[in-house]
Amino acid sequence: MTIISWIVLGLLAGVIAKVLLPGRDPGGLIGTTVIGIAGALLGGWISARFLDRPISNEIFDGATWLAAIGGSLVLLIGYRILFGHSRSR
Repeated sequence: MTIISWIVLGLLAGVIAKVLLPGRDPGGLIGTTVIGIAGALLGGWISARFLDRPISNEIFDGATWLAAIGGSLVLLIGYRILFGHSRSR
């Protein structure tokens, strides 16, 4: 995958993760993209390391999307556990 595909995958995975887990999180477009890209890397690592399912480098692979969304959800949950609702309303 190219850098552009990683950014697109990260943005969409981050948006899907935020839709599945609504709440007040840091973000905007850049924050969502960073969470999604980091989630894609984390999900790919978890999938390859613990599930013995290496992720392919194709953007249209379903396992890649599931790993990216799952990793993004893990990051969002981790953020909420560590920082809670510390943002001002």
